[in-house]
Amino acid sequence: MAEKRDYYEVLGVPRTATEEEIRASFRKLAFKYHPDRNKASDAEDKFKEINEAYECLSDAQKRREYDQFGHQGPTGAFGGAGAGFGGFNGFGFDEIFETFFGASGARTAGGRRTQRGADLRVDVTLSFEESVFGCEKTVEVPRWDRCTRCSGSGAEPGTQPSRCPTCNGSGEIRRVQQSIIGQFVSVSVCDRCRGEGRVILTPCTECHGNGRVRSSHRVMVTIPAGIDDGQQIRLPGEGEPGLQGAPSGDLYVGISVTPHSLLKRQGQDLIFDMAINVAQAALGHEAEIPTAEGPLTRVKIPSGTQTGRVVRLHGKGVPHLRSSGRGDLLCRIRVVVPQHLTDEQRDLFQKLAKTFGDENHDENKGFFDKVKEVFGGD
Repeated sequence: MAEKRDYYEVLGVPRTATEEEIRASFRKLAFKYHPDRNKASDAEDKFKEINEAYECLSDAQKRREYDQFGHQGPTGAFGGAGAGFGGFNGFGFDEIFETFFGASGARTAGGRRTQRGADLRVDVTLSFEESVFGCEKTVEVPRWDRCTRCSGSGAEPGTQPSRCPTCNGSGEIRRVQQSIIGQFVSVSVCDRCRGEGRVILTPCTECHGNGRVRSSHRVMVTIPAGIDDGQQIRLPGEGEPGLQGAPSGDLYVGISVTPHSLLKRQGQDLIFDMAINVAQAALGHEAEIPTAEGPLTRVKIPSGTQTGRVVRLHGKGVPHLRSSGRGDLLCRIRVVVPQHLTDEQRDLFQKLAKTFGDENHDENKGFFDKVKEVFGGD
C-alpha cells in the first residue's frame, strides 16, 4: 500500500493555514478533480484524497491530533476511503461552482453571510528544558470578546436586527451579465449591511452595535514535547470573535526557546562539544557530559580519537514532535594541542617523537601511561 501524502501537501496549504484558507483550497481542488467534470483516469483517486485531507484538517480536534501524531492518530489511523462524490462534507457541486462565479464566505443557517473573527498571535518564551519535555503555559491575550449585554448580536436587548432592505437579507447583491458565451451572475457583498443580511436599528448601549467589547483573556496552552524555536501552536476559536455572533478566529502561539548553556540542538539531536588533550585522545578517555534531563551521563572516548569524531548516545536527544521516540545525544570531540609545555612535558614529547616509526616498542612499554599521568587524564 502506498504511503499517504501529508494532508497539508494534498491541499497545497502550509501547516499554519487558517480554517478559511483550508476551506478555500479544498473547494478549488474539489472543483478541479470532481469526476463529474474531470474525466482523467486518476481524477477519482485525487478527489478522494482531497476529500479525506479536508475531512481531517477542517475538524479542529482531528487537526490537532494529526499535527501531533501524523496519519496514525492517537488511537488508530486518520482517513478512510473518503466521502462520496455528492456530499463534499456538506459542499455540493453548485456551491463549489459558486466559488468561481459567485460570492464566497460562511453562511448562517438562515443564509446570512457572516464575517469570521480575526486570528491573533502571542509569543511565548520557553526554557530549553520546557521545549524538550513539554509544559503548560498561561498566556494573556488582549482581544475583543462578545458583548454579554447583547450576546454578540449588537442589538439592544429587547430589540431585534431588521432584514436589510437593500439585499433582502441575503447579504449580497447579484447582477446578471451577458457575454458571448452565455449569461453569468456576478455577486458582491451588500454595501449597506456589509454581507450580514441585517441592519441594527437600535444598537446595544454597551458595545454600540459592534457586538464585541475589549478585554484581556487568559488561555492555557499545552506545549508539546520536542517543539523547537520558531515553531507555533494553533488554538482554534481562541482569536477575535466574529461580528454579530460570527465564528471566532484562531490564536497562534509563537515559540521562542532560550538556548542551553552547554547543549546545542540540531533537529531532534543534541550536540555537546567536548575538548580533550592529546594524551586522552591517544589512550582513550571516559568522562561525564550533560544531558537534557539534567543529570550527567558517562561517555567513553575510544583510543586514537581524532578531532571531529562523534560519539553517539542513542535516545538521549529530543522527543519527536509528531511520533514516538527520541533523537540522540552527539558528543563531538575536539583534540586540544598544548601551546605551552613545561620542561617535563617537553622532554616526554621529545622521547615520544623518537618512538614514532620505530617497529620495536617494547622498551617504550608504559610510556603512554606516564604521558597520561602528567596531563591529568584518567
